[in-house]
Amino acid sequence: MSSLSSSPPPSAAGESTFLETMTQSILLILFSEIGDKTFLIAALLAMRHPRLLVFSGAFASLLLMSALSASLGHILPSLIPRTWTQFAASVLFLIFGLKMAAEAKQMTGDAGNEKMREEMREAEEEIAEDEGEGIPMESLEEGRAADGPPPSPKSHKKPTLLEGARNFSSLIFGPVFVQAFVLTFLGEWGDRSQIATIALGAAHNVYLVTLGTIMGHSFCTALAVIGGRYISTKISVKHVTWSGAILFLIFSVLYFYEACVEWGNVEVPLHIGGHE
Repeated sequence: MSSLSSSPPPSAAGESTFLETMTQSILLILFSEIGDKTFLIAALLAMRHPRLLVFSGAFASLLLMSALSASLGHILPSLIPRTWTQFAASVLFLIFGLKMAAEAKQMTGDAGNEKMREEMREAEEEIAEDEGEGIPMESLEEGRAADGPPPSPKSHKKPTLLEGARNFSSLIFGPVFVQAFVLTFLGEWGDRSQIATIALGAAHNVYLVTLGTIMGHSFCTALAVIGGRYISTKISVKHVTWSGAILFLIFSVLYFYEACVEWGNVEVPLHIGGHE
């Protein structure tokens, strides 16, 4: 009896099960990324370049982003109490859920498809802008940097450290891999899925969150490069947005409950109707 009572139950310790953490991480990515701009970027790049190269570059970027975001969330409880990180995650998911619900509510008629077309235009513009800078990708692939087309006015600009690093990486990994990596990383930075991953990392095991988000990203990226553009025209953006809103609201309630449980484990004199 003493050995059983000496260890608190998982809920009291604030620890989540393997299945719970993995499910939350994967679902969060699926409903945040399908039809998103980075999803469409991978789909458009896969239409122009080998799918395996595009998948490798985008997946490597998302793997790094998942690890960085989950690690950042893992650091937060060491800076502020875990109870407050749970409350912050609850508020964050509530904001995301209400925002997505408002977006879904406004999607009447063809509004959802128009939003998808707008995302597609933005993805195409980012790809075109990226390909318009520096040496054309075809020249790098064929080793014709010197006898390529006439340099644009931008080519007279002194190259920056980042541009030099990108050119060096292109020589090693190939320009397609680097382009997919860079565009995906920039598209994900500050995105809803990144912030939500930080919140999950603060609330759960950092390794499980990293693994779950990577699995979610790998599925979405594979779906994008295989037939993302076709899929984006067939899915109901309104239904996906409503599903994401409901999911985030459920997460908000769960994290609020866990924060209350954490608060209850702290010895604070808040007894109601009696004394010890």
